[in-house]
Amino acid sequence: MSVAFTKEESAETASETLLPDRPISPHPNLVTEAGLKALQTQLQHAREAYEVAQAIDDVNEKRRQSAVPLRDARYLTERLRTAQLMPDPVTTDIVAFGSTVTFSHTDGRVQTYRIVGEDEADPKAGSISFVSPVARSLMGKAAGDVVGAGAQEIEIVSIA
Repeated sequence: MSVAFTKEESAETASETLLPDRPISPHPNLVTEAGLKALQTQLQHAREAYEVAQAIDDVNEKRRQSAVPLRDARYLTERLRTAQLMPDPVTTDIVAFGSTVTFSHTDGRVQTYRIVGEDEADPKAGSISFVSPVARSLMGKAAGDVVGAGAQEIEIVSIA
């Protein structure tokens, strides 16, 4: 049916339903096993939310409620299509994708992060993306190594 024959509340309603796609990173889509499962779960939730929205009778509300899950489903489908499952690190001698690294700052703060894929990263929960500046500076280094420069130096305390 042509949009000309549907009742549209306002231009605002139309703009709410035409969401731009979520940006796709130019970096390889490396994922841990947990990251892959999380992407699959998120896609399932997006599909379920879309199905719920499709049951709404009011066409404008249906469009509003469908917009985000539809956009998320497109993004997550692409991320799953390009996901490269990485094995757990084979050694704790050097920092690699999937390593959990504890490091100390020059001011005495100590932090621990697991290096994971971009979609899985959550610094508050203790994980950072492998493309983050800190992770990139740590990759390939060993316990005792100091990375960074000046006041931004960090020393690797341990690798798990």
